[in-house]
Amino acid sequence: MSSHAFSIQQPGSTVPIWTVDAFTATPFSGNPAAVCLLDVQPLREWMQKVAAEMNLSETAFLRPLEDGMYELRWFTPRVEVDLCGHATLAAAHILYETGRIGEQETARFETKSGVITACRSGGGIKLDFPSEPVSPFSPPDELIEALGFIPRFTGSNRLDYLVEADDEATVRGLKPDMVLLRALNTRGVIVTSRSSATSSYDFVSRAFFPAIGVDEDPVTGSAHCALAPYWAKRLRKDELRAYQASARGGSLTVRLEEDRVILIGQAITVLSGRLFAT
Repeated sequence: MSSHAFSIQQPGSTVPIWTVDAFTATPFSGNPAAVCLLDVQPLREWMQKVAAEMNLSETAFLRPLEDGMYELRWFTPRVEVDLCGHATLAAAHILYETGRIGEQETARFETKSGVITACRSGGGIKLDFPSEPVSPFSPPDELIEALGFIPRFTGSNRLDYLVEADDEATVRGLKPDMVLLRALNTRGVIVTSRSSATSSYDFVSRAFFPAIGVDEDPVTGSAHCALAPYWAKRLRKDELRAYQASARGGSLTVRLEEDRVILIGQAITVLSGRLFAT
C-alpha cells in the first residue's frame, strides 16, 4: 500500500469534512453535499466508503495541487461520477469560507470533465461548466412506462436522458417507477417543462439517478448543462432562471456562453467536523 494513501496503519488520523446545502441560501433546503479536504491522495476505495457513510447524493473530495489548482472528485454512495454541479459549488463555497482562497480569486478544479472554475458573483458563486446539449432520440417503452406520460420531446447526451413534459404540474406531480428507471442505459433521467405563467422562473425540472444510487437528486447542477442549451434555444434567451422542484427545492441562474454553461447559485454550511481517516 502506498505511503501516500490513507490506511488502517495510521490510527487516529483525521481530515476536515463539511456538509453544505447548495443552490440555496436557506439551511435544510437545496442539495446537501459533503466536502472532504485532503492533504494526500487516498485510495479510491476509501473515498467510496466515505461517500457511502455520508449517504448524500454526492461527496466531494478536494486535494490541493500545484499553482493553486485543486483536484476535485465526486462520489455518490455507490459510484464515482464524471460531473457534479452542486458538490462543486459546495467545494468552492468551503474554499472561500475557510479562507483557503481569497474572495477575489478564482477557484480552479482538475476533474474528470476537464478544468472547471468557480468565482464569487454577487451574493453567490459562478461555476464554469461544459455544455452538454442533447440530441433527439426515440424513447424506449420502459422510459414511457416509468414516467407515466407521453413526452413532448426526448433527448440524450453522454450522461442522461432529457424529457420535456407538457406543463409544470406534470413535472411536480411525477412519481416515476424507479425499478424501470434503474434498468435504463443512462446515468439518469431529467424531466423538465416551461414554468407556469405566474412563475418567476423560466423552466422547472426534476432529476432521477437510481442507477447510481440516487433515486431523486434535490438540485442537480450537471443536469443544467443539458437544460441550459435546451431551454436557451427553445426560449431564445441566453440567461435563464431555473427551479428544481424536488421536495427540498433549489434555484439557480444559468447562462449559455458558446460551448460552456455558467451556473450561478448560493450555498450555506450546515455542519463542520473531523472525519477519522482510518
